[in-house]
Amino acid sequence: MGEKKMALPDIVKAGDPVLHEPAQEVRPEEIGSERVQKIVDDMVKVMRKAPGVGLAAPQIGVPLRIIVLEDTKEYISYAAKEEIKAQDRRPFDLLVVINPKLVKKGNKTAFFFEGCLSVGKSMMSPLVALGQALCVDGFRAVVERHLEIEVTGFDRDGQPIKINASGWQARIFQHECDHLEGTLYVDKMTPRTFRTVDNLDLPLAIGCPKLGAR
Repeated sequence: MGEKKMALPDIVKAGDPVLHEPAQEVRPEEIGSERVQKIVDDMVKVMRKAPGVGLAAPQIGVPLRIIVLEDTKEYISYAAKEEIKAQDRRPFDLLVVINPKLVKKGNKTAFFFEGCLSVGKSMMSPLVALGQALCVDGFRAVVERHLEIEVTGFDRDGQPIKINASGWQARIFQHECDHLEGTLYVDKMTPRTFRTVDNLDLPLAIGCPKLGAR
């Protein structure tokens, strides 16, 4: 008899209190514990299964300050070349950050559409957007984000880390760190830009900011 395979946790959807309240810090002495290591493993598996490029612990129902991020060449290959260039999107290896502290650098920002695995239904296409998969019947909205940020925290081994990120990676970090504060992208979206994925290519309403960097 083989070992029973444990099911992965489901992605928590908007409305669940865990997504709308600040998460708790992980005590340093607990980072190496079996419990925290399993949470990290589950997060990575759930993120990749979705597939997505980022996930915060509250999205699997765990109110702890842990995020995972990863953007691969395969994911990026689904996007149009002009979109990749405009978003300054580059592949990066898996990052696990525990108790992240994010500092925005400079004054430059950019407006782009975002989505979330926790907002919308779970039918997925192979196309990947920010931090989440493109839901066949999901939603998107424009969010303004800083172009450069610095994140400090601890890796899964409890070692201090510092990451300077720009472009799309900086956007993913900001999106995931927002989750740790109980904030969804719809709480920060530019008014009148919320739409279904089916209508993603339709023109923005008059008066809405154009997509791109400022």
